[in-house]
Amino acid sequence: MKQWIIIFISLFLLCCASPEEATYDIVIKNGMVYDGSGQAPYRGDVAIVGKKIAAIGTLENFKADTVIDATGMAVSPGFINMLSWAGYPLLKDGRSLSDIKQGVTLEVFGEGSSLGPLNEEMRKNNDEAQWTSFGEGMQYLVDKGVTPNVASFVGATTIRIHELGYEDRPPTEEELQRMQALVREAMEEGALGLGSSLIYAPAFFASTEELVALAKAAAAYDGKYISHLRSEGDSFLEAVNELLTIAREADIDAEIYHLKAAGKSNWPKLDQVLAKIDSANQAGLNITANMYNYIAASTGLDATMPPWVQEGGTEAWIKGLKNTKTKAQVLKEMRVSSKGWENFFVAAGNPDNILLVEFEQDSLKYLTGKTVGEIAAMRKTAPEETIVDLVVQNGADIGTVYFLMSEDNVKKQLRLPYISFGSDARSIAAEGENLNSSTHPRTYGNFARLLGKYVREEKVISLEEAIHKLTGLSAQKLKIKERGQLASGYYADVVVFDPAQISDKATFERPHQYAEGVVHVFVNGTQVLNQREHTGATPGMFVKGPGYAADQEQPAAQ
Repeated sequence: MKQWIIIFISLFLLCCASPEEATYDIVIKNGMVYDGSGQAPYRGDVAIVGKKIAAIGTLENFKADTVIDATGMAVSPGFINMLSWAGYPLLKDGRSLSDIKQGVTLEVFGEGSSLGPLNEEMRKNNDEAQWTSFGEGMQYLVDKGVTPNVASFVGATTIRIHELGYEDRPPTEEELQRMQALVREAMEEGALGLGSSLIYAPAFFASTEELVALAKAAAAYDGKYISHLRSEGDSFLEAVNELLTIAREADIDAEIYHLKAAGKSNWPKLDQVLAKIDSANQAGLNITANMYNYIAASTGLDATMPPWVQEGGTEAWIKGLKNTKTKAQVLKEMRVSSKGWENFFVAAGNPDNILLVEFEQDSLKYLTGKTVGEIAAMRKTAPEETIVDLVVQNGADIGTVYFLMSEDNVKKQLRLPYISFGSDARSIAAEGENLNSSTHPRTYGNFARLLGKYVREEKVISLEEAIHKLTGLSAQKLKIKERGQLASGYYADVVVFDPAQISDKATFERPHQYAEGVVHVFVNGTQVLNQREHTGATPGMFVKGPGYAADQEQPAAQ
């Protein structure tokens, strides 16, 4: 009998004993978890081991090296910047401060241009390039040390320059085959698909047929075609038709970069474009879009001039503008709207809607932050002539902000179920030589602006929907694995932010101001932002697309 009592007591104690204590590297406790799916948030905990999320839910009886109390905070997957120009800036400063402070953990490059492939001539003209192929360029960047993850489309412009230089002509059959081979090589090295930017020379010179051929090469690897349309203004509808043609003929998913109707006369066209997208999707295509959250675009003064004068590259462009006859023809074409090319001078509607923000020549930097209208008045020259003269004096293009869009259209686009977000900007620090130039405030505020202005203040969309578009939806569109959600086994790209405080601070007058409200950021399980301060860590990885062959690891660039 005594023996049975002992056995009973032992079994009772065993049943009542605490379960085995779990061990984690990091636990984020008591936050409101927005898992990236778009579903309602819930109070919970996120545990991290190594680079991955180990557990999520209500965690008890654990020990961890680091425990972060996220009470009152939102905990979400890291944000994905669908259109980033951070590639070369990250080579100089891998911290990615302007985006990390907004919760961006993946920078996506490739709007027309990419880090590779490069031929010898392209390498000679690029002081940074210590690589040749697309994959080598991406790996070189990561090996230098970057805080965020990076991914990229292969640029159709880069491919074209590789084979044709800056010439305005179609490729020969042999050249086109080589261009397709370069796309296939990039896809095998991890490209997400093919990216184009069709308002700029020499990309403008590419025919629809050329783009279809290149897109077919990307489609064979389940890649996406993503494009800055040939027009967002007077030929907006025709440009969307071209994208739909490429998607249909190449049998490829397609996305529109920074969807917008540019120029007041074109604002009503947005509804027609959205109807085209809906119709195409109902017919079996997969057409999506991204955007930035401002009514002003940003590019160069090259967007005010016809592409033919830009054939041959920057030196040829400047030389042409110095020719009296050529200049006269350029000025004539700048003054009128054209279906043949995207004229931002006309689209802006007024020279005071054209703000100059970045000059190469120190002698011109005193004009930073002034409009073309103001400078024209100072110089007593016509606005279009002022633009041409400035480009010649600068010896290069000039960074420019154009006020082109409608706030009503911005809000309409925010609500689209297939929209995601890209800054269309660099990721830089508000310090050093960066302060010598201005920039578009989207450089510092695009994502925080979404969550502050449009979610919290104006309630255009819900917080869970915004986070889904910044994370899970974007990862799904890019066809990347184990990113974009808070789920066990996924990479621990995690943002902890205060939904009551997150906001953009950058303005057009004072753009070099970091966003506020993001408290902690983790990239691949490593904390890169701690109590709003950068830790100095650079754990970023090269996130590869669907065509990457896992058994063909890319060697580190030498």
